[in-house]
Amino acid sequence: MSELKRTPIYPEYEKFGAKTIDFGGWDLPVQFSSIKEEHEATRTKAGLFDVSHMGEIMVTGPKALDYLQYVTTNDVSKLVPGKAQYAFMCYEDGGTVDDFLIYMLDEQRYLVVVNAANTEKDYEWMVKNNHLSSDEVTIQNVSSEYAQLALQGPKAEEILQTITSTNLSAIKFFRFEQEVQFNGIQSPALVSRTGYTGEDGFELYIAKEDGPGLWNLILEAGSDKGLLPVGLGARDTLRFEANLPLYGQELSATITPIEAGLGFAVKVNKEADFIGKDVLKEQVESGTKRKIVGIEMLDKGIPRHGYEVFAGAEEIGVVTSGTQSPTLQKNIGLAFIKTEFAKEGTELEVQVRKRRLRASVIPRTFLKKD
Repeated sequence: MSELKRTPIYPEYEKFGAKTIDFGGWDLPVQFSSIKEEHEATRTKAGLFDVSHMGEIMVTGPKALDYLQYVTTNDVSKLVPGKAQYAFMCYEDGGTVDDFLIYMLDEQRYLVVVNAANTEKDYEWMVKNNHLSSDEVTIQNVSSEYAQLALQGPKAEEILQTITSTNLSAIKFFRFEQEVQFNGIQSPALVSRTGYTGEDGFELYIAKEDGPGLWNLILEAGSDKGLLPVGLGARDTLRFEANLPLYGQELSATITPIEAGLGFAVKVNKEADFIGKDVLKEQVESGTKRKIVGIEMLDKGIPRHGYEVFAGAEEIGVVTSGTQSPTLQKNIGLAFIKTEFAKEGTELEVQVRKRRLRASVIPRTFLKKD
């Protein structure tokens, strides 16, 4: 059995009583205090996440834009330096290789930030589907060079502003600054107004050797404002409430971005051809046979990932994610089902262990933010 990988922040976990687990080959904290407490802190104050396990792939060269237009679904030509974009890579049949963010650093440099468990697969896919020469585009897996932190919550900006002279309020949603200096930290950081919680906040990329210092600096800056370190457990309940997909659940090699309801990041009318375009265009124009919907349990029980969903005697799909929402205090889920049963208000049944429990199709906007 191979040894678990550890992020640069790992030595700091013990100070906060972290309980760690094997997460896709990484030794990561599932919680520091409790999942509910960390979830609540992020929704009402702020939470700090170590997401250094995420993958970073650098795409550079005079044809970097042409290459990214071919391997990704969004229209990368809409980016300008300092702007980020959500996108997918898809197989020829429309299935999803991964979902990720693209940061345009400058005219010929893009940073692609991918899901941790998919880093090697994504890198190999990107290299395999590079139809250009090394003089035109270079693709490098630079994941080992970075530590990545996420500071999320209503007080995120207030906390972070106390340790930098950069005007953080000037960084708008899906924008970023590259040369942000923090008090006493040697390396500059890329600071992006993005996140995976449904709250305002930032994702910070910094040289791995300065990751622990920045982690401790932020925690100290937020100690009197209710900031808590947050593990994977609350990260999942937070992203789920915000209807943000998790690769391997709402997206996979057998679930297309259109089936997942994420067509906003699939530009089938962009001029450039891209892998999977024909299938995705057909799905956009003609609809899909399956789709992901929100469900709320009517009977007492929690819909968990992998539970079968029924309409009468017919098995019509599967739960992709589900939990008791800490914010809403309801048992809700996302389910991948046949489209004819997807209308809001349709009553379904979820197989919870040995019993079938009633559920109803609801809108996926679980968390309504002002």
